[in-house]
Amino acid sequence: MNQTPEDFLAGLRAAKLVAIVRGTDRDAATAAALALMEEGFRYVEVALTTPDAPAAIAAIRASAPPGALVGAGTVLSVADVKDVVAAGAQFIVTPALADSIREAARRDLPVLAGALTPTEVHEGMNRGATLVKLFPAFIGGPRYVKALLDPFPSVPLVAVGGVGAADAAAYWDAGAAAVGPGSPLVGDAASPGGDLDALRARARDYLRTAAGHPRVDG
Repeated sequence: MNQTPEDFLAGLRAAKLVAIVRGTDRDAATAAALALMEEGFRYVEVALTTPDAPAAIAAIRASAPPGALVGAGTVLSVADVKDVVAAGAQFIVTPALADSIREAARRDLPVLAGALTPTEVHEGMNRGATLVKLFPAFIGGPRYVKALLDPFPSVPLVAVGGVGAADAAAYWDAGAAAVGPGSPLVGDAASPGGDLDALRARARDYLRTAAGHPRVDG
């Protein structure tokens, strides 16, 4: 199942969560991503800094439960976009204003474009981003999200970087469309010998927080 950028935006707003898996081992990253999906995460990204990331994406795509989408993160170049699309990625995420944004938009592929400053937020949307990934969000916190949305009320922001389960509600209250937990969620689970049971417990914490938070359409 693929989603148009419009459907992806609506789906991510409803889910309020996108998981970020940055592993040190392909098989461990695959297992971690699938565990997150089994617990109820609908959107899971695997960073290209993970060894053999395209193979992990392909394996996740083949085994993902219905309704769960796998994306590729740290996608920087046009060649990266081609590689991850061939592997089956259903959305991409960038850490910065990279060439990959326009290429993904050209392919009608949902893209979360990395940005931090107001100028970067504006430019990310101009390049065709579906949402803007505010990274690293912990630098400014929820107050910074709210400040950015004053001049850009229609820009869907995803707060990424240091967002724990206890922090998520403050970002949603500030107007973020979603949050993207990485290490606070995944921990050591994407490395050999990592604790998948602990990952599943943390995943349930995030999902309970999202389910209990009133949805605010924007």
